Amino acid sequence: MTVHDKFLALGTHFGKVFLLDIQGNLTQKFEISPVKINQISLDESGEHMGICSEDGKVQVFGLYTREGFHENFDCPVKVVALHPRFSSSNYKQFVTGGNKLLLYEKNWLNRWKTSTLHEGEGTITNVQWRANLIAWANNMGVKIYDISTKQRITNVLRDNVSLRPDMYPCSLCWKDNSTLIIGWGSSIKICVVKERGHTELRDLPSRYVEIVSAFETEFFISGLAPLADQLVTLYFVKENSDHMEEEFRARPCLDIIQPLPEGYEEISSDALTVRNFQENECRDYRLEHSEGESLYYIISPKDIVVAKERDQDDHIDWLLDKKKYEEALMAAEISFKNIKRHEVQKIGMAYINHLVEKGDYDTAARKCQKVLGKNMELWENEVYRFKTIGQLKAISQYLPRGDLRLRPAIYEMILHEFLKSDYEGFATLIREWPGELYNNMTIVQAVTDHLKKDPMNSTLLTTLAELYTYDQRYDRALEIYLRLRHKDVYQLIHKHDLFSSIEDKIVLLMDFDKEKAVDMLLDNEDKILIDRVVEELRDRPELLHIYLHKLFKRDHHKGQRYHERQIGLYAEYDRPNLLPFLRDSIHCPLEKVLRHFQNCRMGNCRRALQMIMEELEDVDKAIEFAKEQDDAELWEDLISYSIDKPPFITGLLNNIGTHVDPILLIHRIKEGMEIPNLRDSLVKILQDYNLQILLREGCKKILVADSLSLLQKMHRTQMRGVRVDDMAQNFSVVVFHCRHMFHKECLPSPGTIPGVQFCNICSAKRRGPGSGILEMKK
Repeated sequence: MTVHDKFLALGTHFGKVFLLDIQGNLTQKFEISPVKINQISLDESGEHMGICSEDGKVQVFGLYTREGFHENFDCPVKVVALHPRFSSSNYKQFVTGGNKLLLYEKNWLNRWKTSTLHEGEGTITNVQWRANLIAWANNMGVKIYDISTKQRITNVLRDNVSLRPDMYPCSLCWKDNSTLIIGWGSSIKICVVKERGHTELRDLPSRYVEIVSAFETEFFISGLAPLADQLVTLYFVKENSDHMEEEFRARPCLDIIQPLPEGYEEISSDALTVRNFQENECRDYRLEHSEGESLYYIISPKDIVVAKERDQDDHIDWLLDKKKYEEALMAAEISFKNIKRHEVQKIGMAYINHLVEKGDYDTAARKCQKVLGKNMELWENEVYRFKTIGQLKAISQYLPRGDLRLRPAIYEMILHEFLKSDYEGFATLIREWPGELYNNMTIVQAVTDHLKKDPMNSTLLTTLAELYTYDQRYDRALEIYLRLRHKDVYQLIHKHDLFSSIEDKIVLLMDFDKEKAVDMLLDNEDKILIDRVVEELRDRPELLHIYLHKLFKRDHHKGQRYHERQIGLYAEYDRPNLLPFLRDSIHCPLEKVLRHFQNCRMGNCRRALQMIMEELEDVDKAIEFAKEQDDAELWEDLISYSIDKPPFITGLLNNIGTHVDPILLIHRIKEGMEIPNLRDSLVKILQDYNLQILLREGCKKILVADSLSLLQKMHRTQMRGVRVDDMAQNFSVVVFHCRHMFHKECLPSPGTIPGVQFCNICSAKRRGPGSGILEMKK
């Protein structure tokens, strides 16, 4: 059989030739010979056909013309090959082969001229003509003849001579105009015809052959065909087994291999089922191919199998049969322009159905986003299917929410489903979905109904606040946020200018976050007045102090009317900052500050003493505190509190002698009161008193000695002379030891001590500004 892009030509053992179309339908029939047809050859155009048979007949004729060549030889003709361009008048050439290879050429007289190209090496079993090159095989090897130069350019010897050439015939195939593929027995060779350089010509042919790849296979080759840079090989498999008396013939195999310089790599392998393959030999199979259609025909005595290169549709079919839906979908997406029998969306739907059947609902929902695209009908159908199987939650996060939007009822159905069982999931959807996807009032009502059952649920309250925000009911959202102390409350106030709504909620805001609240109030003084804030915080002095302190830091004058109040606030809550405040403020009367501190100090000391006496009941600590303060009123309070407590009286008697007159305590002790260690305490009082007397006498002696020493020093100093400038010689002047001089008549009258004068300037410095002037006026 031979193959053309337009039809097939099939010869039988009974001498008939059938022309079939590509689908295998009979188009023409020729009665050629009563015996076996050995070979059929077609030119490139498919208009001429050459046929040879076992009885020596050779016919070359036009399928659409009457011209032809008919010849009978006295020996079988095994092969025939037409020039590829036989239809052209300049290329009316063909070759035949039996015991020798003959070339037939039509001359200018329209007669056929015969010339012998080769003989003497046995029967020629195969011939292939490509462009100007003719390749043929005989018992010795393969030869290549250049018709243009009329030279034989190579002889490729047969490798395995132990195999009978009639049982394991040679397979020849031209890959292109210069590459010949030879398969013989179990070996394959790839030969390339190359041009010889001018310097190498001499008496050699202008072309030569280089074997670029040669390797052995594990099976016997029945046919070869090119496939891009790979090879399609038809193998005959025959195995000998020690356990079997006869040889075992397996099914023929069609393999794709990648040739290497000294080996090959198997790409794929398919075993073919043909009728009576157990009885066939290697010579019973042939492989033909159609270059234009990329079809490969496997010919056996009983069957013709058509093979073609798998396209993307075939690959997808195989993946779907193997339930590899994800790979099938990926392949369809990559090659969507080349697939003809499949649609990406249908493959995707099959994948989704498969995932749902498996129970992988999350993956199925995720694939919906890619597969369903912008088909609203498919989306809604899938949503209802997920609802039927109770998996609405799985598909919720993948629903379209951009340009394509489903009906609001779809989104509301999913929200209601979450609201029944998953408050957190419901809140997440409300945050992620735009408010335009559903009827806001419907969802608000549903949330309100659920809050009746669980009024303190923070998740539902937060979600309700967000729904109110979408609906622009900011006052309600603000109320919920404040109740929950939600972090977004300040953002909500700023974003929607809700300052008028928070005038009565200032305390709540500051309880939530003092720093943010104060900063917000100060940044928006024009919207919330200072007086309004102070009024709201009047019952929370600690908060009021924080607000006024930050206000003072920003501007020393804005809150000046509250500076007097701030003194007490600083004293109570922030003493380290009190002094800087007093230093920077010019609106605090100093006399009020002093009076306030005196009152505060006394009040604080009394409270501290009371705490020590009542809560700690530690008389020693109370006495120590009173000693530190050294305040008579505190001692009086301590005595009043201790007068009815004998242990406290003992402690006072032991420690009071050096600070307070013990008689004040002894006179207030009730008669008959039992006081522990009274005698020892009285002895200690007397000892303390004696000690005080001794200290006073010692101090008096020291004082008298120091006074006398200073008096003597002063007398010596006053007895020294004082230098007087010459300018004073004409006037009566008085010079003081401080070196100030006065005219005698300018001095004021003597003071309280007669005859004693004082320097008016130095006296004024001691008394204060202006006193010297007043003295001079007197």
